[in-house]
Amino acid sequence: MSLDVAPAARRLDRRRLGGDSRTVPASRWRSSRRAAGATIVAILFAATANARIFVTSERAGTVTMIDGASIKTIAVGTRPRGIVLSPSGKRLYVAVSHFRGQYSKTADGVVAIDPMTMKIIRRYKAGTDPEGIAMTPDGKRFCVANEDAGTASIVDIGSGRNVSLVTGTEPEGVAASYDGKLIYVTAETSNTVTVIDPKANAVTGNIFVDARPRAAVFARDGMRAYVSSEVGGSINVIDVKRNRAIAHIKLRPADHPVGVVLSPDGKRLYAATGRGNSVAVIDTTTNRMLRYIAVGNRPWGINLTSDGRTLYTANGLSNDVSVIDTASGRVTATIKVPDGPWGIAVAP
Repeated sequence: MSLDVAPAARRLDRRRLGGDSRTVPASRWRSSRRAAGATIVAILFAATANARIFVTSERAGTVTMIDGASIKTIAVGTRPRGIVLSPSGKRLYVAVSHFRGQYSKTADGVVAIDPMTMKIIRRYKAGTDPEGIAMTPDGKRFCVANEDAGTASIVDIGSGRNVSLVTGTEPEGVAASYDGKLIYVTAETSNTVTVIDPKANAVTGNIFVDARPRAAVFARDGMRAYVSSEVGGSINVIDVKRNRAIAHIKLRPADHPVGVVLSPDGKRLYAATGRGNSVAVIDTTTNRMLRYIAVGNRPWGINLTSDGRTLYTANGLSNDVSVIDTASGRVTATIKVPDGPWGIAVAP
C-alpha cells in the first residue's frame, strides 16, 4: 500500500502530546509518529477489509488478490484484461491475450481460477485477442469479446463448447442483463453495441452510440443500460426495449470514459474517466453530473462492493488501485499492484 503518513502523524502528535510537536523531545516525537503511522495504516487497510478484490495487470501478466492486509499475485499468461467472478464467487474467469508483434507463451483464451487458492484450474478456448468478459446470471456460461477476430464467444463452462458470433468492428466490452435475456458487446471502431440473445445464441440487433464505446452496464430492472464512449467523452443512455440511445451525457473535455458500474439501487452511475484521472458520479434519474472524484493515473476498470459503500478503480499508469468511500466521495486508500492494472472483480 502506498501511503504518505507524515502530515497526519504530525496532526495526531499535536493532539496526543498536548501542543506544538516542535517542542516535543525527539524520542517522544519518533514514538508518537510511529504509533500514528501504524494507526493510519490500520485504518486504511480496514477500508479494504470489507471485500476481497481481484485485479488484472495487463503488462505484468498477473492477477492480484487483495483481502484486507493480505495480497497475493499469480502469473496467468500474456495480457490479462477482462475479469469476472461467477455468481457463486467460487470461480474467477480472466481473458488472456497477446501483444501485437510479440511472441506469447500462452494461447489466447480464458483462464479459470479458484479464488480461494489462487490456482489456475482450467483454460478455455476463445477467439483472437479476447478482452471484455461477462457471465450469464445462472453462472453456466460466459461471453468474451474477441477484438482482433471481430467476434464474441459464448462458452459453456461445463463442456467448454464455444459458439462464435460476429459483432461490430473491434469488440471490447461485454455486459449481461440481470434477467439473462440479453448480452451487449461494444465495438470501438464501428461505434456500435451488438445485441445478443444468449439463449438463442444469436445476434438480434445493433445500437449506434458515440465514438469508441468501451464498457456497458445494465440497470437491474432491465429498462436502461449505460455505455461509455471514450473518444466521444460521453455516457450513452440506452432504452433496452427500443434498442436505441435516448440520451448522451457529456463529460468534461479532459474525460475519456471507459469502465462503468451502477450502484445497487441504480441511482448512481460511476464512470472511470481514463485520461481524466477521476471517477465521474452521475445521477441516473436526471442524467446529470454530481461530482468528480480524483483517483490515480488513467483509471480503467471500476467496480463496487455489493452494499455500494466502497468503489475501486484500476489505475493503469500509476500501477495502483484507488479505494473510494462512496458516501464521502473520498479516496481512503491507494494499493500498489503489478504493472498495468486493467480490470477489477469484487467478491460477493
